[in-house]
Amino acid sequence: MSGVSQTTGRGTGAFAETFKTNICRSQTTATTNIKKLFSSCKKRSKDFDACIKRAFNKLRPYFNRGIPDMGVAPFDPHFAKEVKQIRNLFGMGYTLTLHDVFERGWTQSTVTKYKTDWENQQIIYSQYFPEKWLEGDYEFKGDVLGLDVLRSGRWNLTLRDYSQTTRIKRNGEGVEVHVEVDHIGDMDIHVGNLLRGRSVMEMVLDRIINATWKPGFAMIRPLINDLVSTAFTDIWSKSFRNFPIQNFIHD
Repeated sequence: MSGVSQTTGRGTGAFAETFKTNICRSQTTATTNIKKLFSSCKKRSKDFDACIKRAFNKLRPYFNRGIPDMGVAPFDPHFAKEVKQIRNLFGMGYTLTLHDVFERGWTQSTVTKYKTDWENQQIIYSQYFPEKWLEGDYEFKGDVLGLDVLRSGRWNLTLRDYSQTTRIKRNGEGVEVHVEVDHIGDMDIHVGNLLRGRSVMEMVLDRIINATWKPGFAMIRPLINDLVSTAFTDIWSKSFRNFPIQNFIHD
């Protein structure tokens, strides 16, 4: 029995060492590849913005696994603990709080435009998503026609043929991020417990909302902007805060 135990122990140790070695090689390869992506981008070149756009698009395989050597955490899916929106529309005031929000689809996205604004220390770029998926919990508090309304439950949102423009500006050691929705080709939204668990009526309302969302897009758009802006602020402030891009790009 002791011989079997010792052999198993040596085997486990060898496996762990091999696994660790492969991980280190993978991270080294990732770092080398990323250096190559950005090293051809010269600040003084008229092709600089196009070069950065190409490099960002080639980074997509790392979105769901991160780049540990460079302090980049995975962000597909992205997780937001809380997103809060306070609005007053047509005399109706409400507070919508989204909890434990997961956002997926970053790996399939494509940067379609990129512009560096050196004078204002900001970058502006447009991004296209074939599909983007969001889900989480919600809590709604509102005043409708003088009546207090309180609802909570699960929700999910699918955006198809979706594009957005993002502005990222340096703010001391942090960044300011603002996202604007440019286009949504199609959308599915499902919100649970809108009618206090009346399942048949909720299914009917669900279908009505999804069939007629375009006329109400003006009300939905600010919420999507807030959601995506929160995600990007987290991603750039946490995942890319220490990304050493200055080490790869030269004059």
